[in-house]
Amino acid sequence: MRPVEIACDESGSEGENLLGGETDVFAHAGVRMSWPEATACVAEIRARIGSPAEEYKANHLLRAKHRAVLEWLLAADGPLAGRGHVHLTDKTFFAVRAAVSLLAGTDTGALARTLHRAGPAAFGAARWQFFLTAFTSVVRLKPRRGVTTSPPEFFALVDELAGVPGEAGEIVARFRGGAERVAAYRARLAGDPGLVPVLDPLVPAVSHTVRHWSAGGTPVALVHDEQLALTAERVLQLKATLGPRLADVRFVDSRTDARVQIADFLAGVARRIASDELNGRGDPGLTTLLRAFVDAESVWPEPIL
Repeated sequence: MRPVEIACDESGSEGENLLGGETDVFAHAGVRMSWPEATACVAEIRARIGSPAEEYKANHLLRAKHRAVLEWLLAADGPLAGRGHVHLTDKTFFAVRAAVSLLAGTDTGALARTLHRAGPAAFGAARWQFFLTAFTSVVRLKPRRGVTTSPPEFFALVDELAGVPGEAGEIVARFRGGAERVAAYRARLAGDPGLVPVLDPLVPAVSHTVRHWSAGGTPVALVHDEQLALTAERVLQLKATLGPRLADVRFVDSRTDARVQIADFLAGVARRIASDELNGRGDPGLTTLLRAFVDAESVWPEPIL
């Protein structure tokens, strides 16, 4: 069966920097459009916005004066209807889920949701943030500058928080036996360049994109904006994991492929709309429009958007 080409781009990628970075949401978009359709869509966006900029980005669409253009793009009868898909990641929740999976040795989303909800109140917002930052430091081979926590220091913190009454403390108590798992994970990461770090949301998001577009049985060939994190080793791992669903991955400069430009628009506006919703300043109209594109398996602590 001939593969279908899906053009992809992302917004908010900061690698393993899940906390304290520039963005709190990561978005990965996939678009199924032909060259002529995408070229016409880009031309229409340029005509409607009327900016002299050589390269349009999502920020153009997100300006208040261009609200009508954004609504047209996301509308149920717009150019992306049935042709666009976005996988969203709440970066803080992604870190919590990684902690539960690695430290407790279980992949229970319910535990992660409970801890994400109860942690700030149980431990205090500042202590909770410090705990998550310490976890990300311990599992990274190259911690962020100025953010270094040794495994003994981290597990001393685990013991401290495990003594806090309530469900958050009970969940953290499960992390006490995680030291060996952390050491084994770091050893695997150091020895296998293809291993996907537990803190990097990109590869899981790409997997969801492929699964979405191949759900009907048609294999997918990704045309992706240039992305250094998708190394040759990780592409091979994606192919091994996804099997016949993923036929090929090739990289292009988004400026040379109108289809990837449309994916760039979708990823960028999705990240901003989702971030606003996450931080209590959401726009109900835009959130409703975006919902039609969002993957139900997005990494989100509550029912998506």
